[in-house]
Amino acid sequence: MGDRRVINVYLLGVGFMLIFTAFTTCGNIEQTVIRSLTNTSFSGSGYNSLAIIYGVFSASNLIAPSVVAVVGPKMSMVFSGLVYSGYVVSFSKPMTWSFYITSILIGFAAAVLWTAQGSFLILNSDCATINRNTGTFWALLQCSMLFGNLYVYLQWRDTAAISDYERSTVFIVLSVVSLAGTTILLLLRNIKHVESSSESNDSLLQDSRLFKEKATSAMDQIMSEFWSMLRLFRTKNMLLLSVTIVYSGLVLTFYSGVYGTCIGATREFGPVAKGLIGLSGIFIGIGEILGGGIFGLLCINNQFRRTSAILLGVIVHLLAFYLIFLIIPGDAPLEDATSRRYEPYLSPSPTVALISSFLLGLGDSCFNTQLYSVLGILYSQQSGPAFAIFKFVQSISAAVAFGYSNYLVLPWQLLIMTTFCFFGTLSFFTVENVEENASGLQDF
Repeated sequence: MGDRRVINVYLLGVGFMLIFTAFTTCGNIEQTVIRSLTNTSFSGSGYNSLAIIYGVFSASNLIAPSVVAVVGPKMSMVFSGLVYSGYVVSFSKPMTWSFYITSILIGFAAAVLWTAQGSFLILNSDCATINRNTGTFWALLQCSMLFGNLYVYLQWRDTAAISDYERSTVFIVLSVVSLAGTTILLLLRNIKHVESSSESNDSLLQDSRLFKEKATSAMDQIMSEFWSMLRLFRTKNMLLLSVTIVYSGLVLTFYSGVYGTCIGATREFGPVAKGLIGLSGIFIGIGEILGGGIFGLLCINNQFRRTSAILLGVIVHLLAFYLIFLIIPGDAPLEDATSRRYEPYLSPSPTVALISSFLLGLGDSCFNTQLYSVLGILYSQQSGPAFAIFKFVQSISAAVAFGYSNYLVLPWQLLIMTTFCFFGTLSFFTVENVEENASGLQDF
């Protein structure tokens, strides 16, 4: 049983790594690609597409636990993976109508995918392995930041303008990679807990809580999961954690869609600017992987406090925001390099830009691994609704952030993230303190 769970965690991580090698690379470059299109009939916006994705994502999280409960975590992830592949391949021949339709579809698929992932990961974990498994999955997932962006860097490192052929080649390769990841998810094996008192007490997720009695009708099942999520959302701990989750959504928007666009629009980087977008994604991925290793794989004995990890995330994020504020032009998210109105405070340096990328990734992993960990501990028997709420709140904040990225200059975007970083950290610390005093939860 134990070996099967470990294999499932690794297969889950590799499958997601391949799917998100395609999707995160796509999100990182899509606004830059759209600016380079020679097709004058195309009127889409990468920021608008990502705002639609996360907007639909947020709404779909209200019913995602119900879908997962009926279909099952494994097949929910497989079907969602196919939708991800369809979105990526649409960029090989972009058309406005297909661009926005696939944005809507992937928003729904993302809600189902991540709810199923959270349930499946906890189903394959117990109190002794949740930190290890979370870190393992997170590190494998963040390898997706390396390979796709490395490919983009090698393809575009000396490219001033992206041709139709170069665009089509990149997105066809990415769509094949996404399909390979979906295929790996088919290899996952379902786990059924042994009915013994020791396993029952140690398990983080009871089958009876994840799936309702087979005799219950599908509609009753859906409504039960939906109301369970609403009740959970109103609890004090979840409301406090929602502030931290909002911040994670804002950072997700910035590093996955805005920062790469800013680098590509900074003319001081010269002809290497487009290639730097790929390198930036690689350094973000290195930071994510390092964070996943430190707070997951190396914390097997659960001796590292969650609050310490969050504090580290705050420090590195605030440093990254300050460096970006100094070297990136204020209107870089809105304008290309030829129509700039703002000048950076310091001379833009590729080295500093890549250091900032690394810090963004490291800080993001600090927040996300600890949010996964605390949700897994506090809501071990309500994992489906808990992770749906996590993605619901995160995707709402990401959708809002992508929406204002079309209009707000860089300093305002950095100020918004800094504000939520402060309040999100206070909220997380409050939950940790209350739970330690009330139930004596062991620190991670």
